[in-house]
Amino acid sequence: MLGFQGPAQPSPALGDALNAGYLYLEVKCLGCDTHQTIALDIVRRPKTMPIHELERYMRCEDCSEVRGYPYKRSHLVALRPTKISASDPPSTWWPGER
Repeated sequence: MLGFQGPAQPSPALGDALNAGYLYLEVKCLGCDTHQTIALDIVRRPKTMPIHELERYMRCEDCSEVRGYPYKRSHLVALRPTKISASDPPSTWWPGER
């Protein structure tokens, strides 16, 4: 997803990503530029669903509270084996960004 700097299609199925050891999906909100990770093992969708189809269900809590309605402008950044932490920072979206 990062390599082509574009949409996340085609993407692996949810079950394939979990079997490969990618337990988290990194998402970037376009409204407030925050990076968040979502645990893929708790997503209530069929395991055959492609990951890029999850993008339409993502909502930013902070932006939704400010606007007063569900704000759904997010981009899928990368599949990750671990959560975002101080020792494992967010992925770079464009070269030079951080």
